[in-house]
Order: sequence, then structure tokens, then C-alpha cells
Amino acid sequence: MDFAKLLKVAEAAVARGRVVTQTRAVGELTAKGDRDMASEVDFAVEREVRAFLERETPEIGVLGEEEGGATDGTRWVLDPVDGTVNFIHGVPLWAISLGLIHEGRAVAGVIDHPALNTTYAAAEGLGATCNGKPIRGSECTDLTDALVAVGDYAVGANAEAVNAERLALTQRLYPRVQRLRMIGTAATALTWTANGYFDALIMFSNKPWDTMAGVAICREAGVTVLDLDGTDHAPESRGVFAVADGIREPLQELLGQGL
Repeated sequence: MDFAKLLKVAEAAVARGRVVTQTRAVGELTAKGDRDMASEVDFAVEREVRAFLERETPEIGVLGEEEGGATDGTRWVLDPVDGTVNFIHGVPLWAISLGLIHEGRAVAGVIDHPALNTTYAAAEGLGATCNGKPIRGSECTDLTDALVAVGDYAVGANAEAVNAERLALTQRLYPRVQRLRMIGTAATALTWTANGYFDALIMFSNKPWDTMAGVAICREAGVTVLDLDGTDHAPESRGVFAVADGIREPLQELLGQGL
């Protein structure tokens, strides 16, 4: 596949989504579950980006968070507003995330932060950029110097049991690292790991529309991205562990104590 050409398509698609976020109000909210919702903007962005991709790359399926779609083969994976809770509260940490999965691997991604005016992009073999400038991940080698991001706590059915594991990890991490951060958007956390703001990121979930674009960007920025069990990250992985190689071993040891 011509990843360079497809990356340009992805950038154009996400740019169209950005315009939607800048011209529409949040509107009514649609409940999706316990304290989980989508705004009118979520649906509008997804429909705009999906329509563009279906015109430009009809041979590639599209999977969107809000309206579903292709679940196997080569496919685009779209989160029209990653961080909807932040978005509806006016917190500027939210993103449009569009990734490309090919042969069971994240191979390209574009993540745009309209409220921050930053766009991250990468494709396999082409490097990673922020607003067109090359980026690289952290070179941290000491866990006590590490700023580590963690994924959101769960809501909904069985949340208490699921969060017990996440809270236990927090208890193991905070005495060992410099600081922990939870920002409420997987796409943003992945881009901020790709450009070295975060030295590592640990997420106990892995929805492809949330993560695939960011995984591709991290890898092209030199960040190691694994599943929580230490195997290579894949679309079906349980979670995401993106980490600077210099602190990978001690962090994996802390992760393993609770898995």
C-alpha cells in the first residue's frame, strides 16, 4: 500500500472534521451507557469524515465509534471526538483520531486537536510529525524522573472490579515515578507520549478508534508500544503500554505485579 498517499487522504479527512467542530454547537447529548454520551458534533464529524473516506478510498472499510462499520481487513478507524466529556465541559483536551489498520497492524494515523491547534501525523516508515515538524519520544532512563500517564477509570457494569486493578497500579506507581497524569483522552495521551511530554502511558483498555492512530504515531516517533502482557501491540490487544525504552523494564515489572 502507498502509505504516503493514504496519509494525505487521512490528513484531508481529519481537516474536514475539524471544520465541523468549529462550526457546530455541542447540541443534544445521546446517552451511550453509564455516564457515557455522544454529542451532535460526534455524529456530525463521523458522518463527514466517513463520507470523504468512502469517496476517496472506496476499497478500504471504515469503522467509526458512533456508527460502527468494518471490523476486519484493511480499515480506517475513527473516533470523531475522543474525550467527549472534556469536549462538552469546555476542557480543550479532545481530539479527532483517524487511524489505518493493515494486516493486523496500526500503520498510519492522524490526530488533530482543534482547540490546541496541533495536528500529529505518521505513517509506517515515514516518521511522525506535529504540525509538520518531526517528533521523537522520551529518552528518560530513570523511573524517578518519569511523567507517566494512565488511562481513565472505568464506568458502567462491573466498574468497581475493573477499577480495583487500576487503583492498585496507581498505588504501585506513585511512589516510584515523578508524577502520574490522567487527562481523559487516549488519543491526546498517545500523541503526548510520541512527542516526549509523557515518558510512558498505561491504558487498561484498547478500543481501536481510540488507540490505533496514536499507536502508529508513537511507533514512528521511536516509542515502544506493547500490550499489557509485554507482547507486541495489536488491534485486539487488551490494553496499551507505550514507553521509553530506558524505563521499560522497571515499569513492566510494576505492571506485572498486578496482572
